[in-house]
Amino acid sequence: MHAVTYFDGEAWRAGTAGLVDGRVRLSDLEPTADPPRLDGVISGGYTDHHVHLQLVDHMLLAGSTLGRVVDLGANPEVVVRLGAGAVDIAFAGAFLTPVGGYPSDREWAPAGSVREIADADAAAVAITEMADAGARRIKVASNAHAGPVFDDALFRTIVELAAARSLPVVAHTEGRGQAQRAARLGATQLAHAPFTERLDDAEIAEQAASVSWISTLAIHSGADLTIALDNVRRFHAAGGILRYGTDMGNGPTPVGLNAGELAALRDAGLDDTALLQALAPVDPLDPASVLLFFPGATPATADPLHARPLTADDLKV
Repeated sequence: MHAVTYFDGEAWRAGTAGLVDGRVRLSDLEPTADPPRLDGVISGGYTDHHVHLQLVDHMLLAGSTLGRVVDLGANPEVVVRLGAGAVDIAFAGAFLTPVGGYPSDREWAPAGSVREIADADAAAVAITEMADAGARRIKVASNAHAGPVFDDALFRTIVELAAARSLPVVAHTEGRGQAQRAARLGATQLAHAPFTERLDDAEIAEQAASVSWISTLAIHSGADLTIALDNVRRFHAAGGILRYGTDMGNGPTPVGLNAGELAALRDAGLDDTALLQALAPVDPLDPASVLLFFPGATPATADPLHARPLTADDLKV
């Protein structure tokens, strides 16, 4: 048994770690005696909140420091069958988009990963299918730069139908006014930090009060990156909830932790604790959780890039 310091997703806590059937298990019970202290700190495996597993070799996740990934656009019949070791896979299923809307015309979109929605009846059928397949959220495309977007009434209907199945709506927004419109119509998360327009401070405050943002900063360059960083910097300062996400599969992104995304989040003003909160580690007290070890680190020096899986050998006295 070792005394340990671990990150519970929001803050650092004291606990103990020991071996159970040869595997490391973490407890939130503080040691009552004076056991040896682990030289380093612990967290659960990180979460990438925006991936596309059909566009990468998903089996590489098993060797990464990710403990959970959220697929935001895939054929539900395919993604539900995927496995990646101890990494939890959550998914939204297919993009829901208007007829002719983004990304229905994109060559990179696998068959079955986009559902064109003409009306409320079609939306009901699609959401039922995604929910029955095991989706944990619904993805809506609202890209005014690349085709039509849903009118307000149909967008609200999709949100209501999803809510009836206890599914939040994640919106891909591009184009002037689309981020604000999605938030106003009931989306609870933006799949990308807004990058096509600078939101004013009042709009940032409204966003911070109503939706969370998935970062995906490292996929951008030039003006898009400048705009996104400025928006994220002010959103974070306003108390908005940021979630680490990379749009994995969008170009040559790593299948694992993305150093470029972490660097961009630091550029946007996230300190060490805020960065770990954005990474939303899986509950380290869950017996199925991937446990990460930051050798020799303290809470003040725990760099996510320096973590590795915790092993039984780390608990040897």
